[in-house]
Amino acid sequence: MSPLVEQPHLDAWRALLNAHAGMTRRIEEALNEAGLPPLGWYDVLWPVYQAKGRRMRMRDLAEEVVTISRSGLTRLVDRVVDAGMLSREPTPGDRRGTDVVLTDEGAKLLRRMWPVYARVVNERFAAPLPKRRAEELRDSLRRVG
Repeated sequence: MSPLVEQPHLDAWRALLNAHAGMTRRIEEALNEAGLPPLGWYDVLWPVYQAKGRRMRMRDLAEEVVTISRSGLTRLVDRVVDAGMLSREPTPGDRRGTDVVLTDEGAKLLRRMWPVYARVVNERFAAPLPKRRAEELRDSLRRVG
C-alpha cells in the first residue's frame, strides 16, 4: 500500500509540527520563568493591539487566533478581561456585537512579554536559520497557507 503523503513531504510536515511544538513549549517555559502569563494571552492581546483604536470584534479575534477553539478563546478572553488587560464593550452600531478593547495595563503586559518571546525566537529559530533560508521558508509556507 502506498503512503497517502509521499516523502519528502511527510517528513517536512512532521518537522513543521515538531518545530512549532518545540518553539511553543520553549516560549511558554521562558514566559513562566519570567513570571508572565502564558503565550495564549499574548496571542489574544497582540491582534487587539494592532487593531484600529485597539479594539476588535470578538468574531474577528476568533479568526486571528487560530490556535485556540472558539469556546476556548471565549474562556481565555474571560480570564484576560478579569485580569484587567482587556475590556468588553458593545460594538458601535450593532446591538448584538461585542468588542474587546485593549487596556493600558494590557499594552504594558505586551511590552513585558515581547522581549521574553523575542529572545526565544532569536535564540532557537533565527540564530540557526540563515536569512536566505528564512526567506525561502517564509515563501514556501505562504504558498501552502
